[in-house]
Amino acid sequence: MLRNGLEPWHLLIVAIVIIVLFGSKKLPDTARALGKSMRILKSETSAMKHDGTAPSTAPRSESAPEAASPRAVDEGTTTR
Repeated sequence: MLRNGLEPWHLLIVAIVIIVLFGSKKLPDTARALGKSMRILKSETSAMKHDGTAPSTAPRSESAPEAASPRAVDEGTTTR
């Protein structure tokens, strides 16, 4: 059914719909804001790669307090 995927005329229809919905005056501003966001994202990810940290592999802070266990909360005490 979708053997060919998107054909050029599909993309043309999508472009026309976007222009009609958002208007030709707002599109340049939107594209500029999207480009700026992409540059910020790229610089932040490259900085994280340079630092050697990633969100999933970030070391856990030793100074952060541990959450109290449910049993300790029920007893009215906290674990340290």
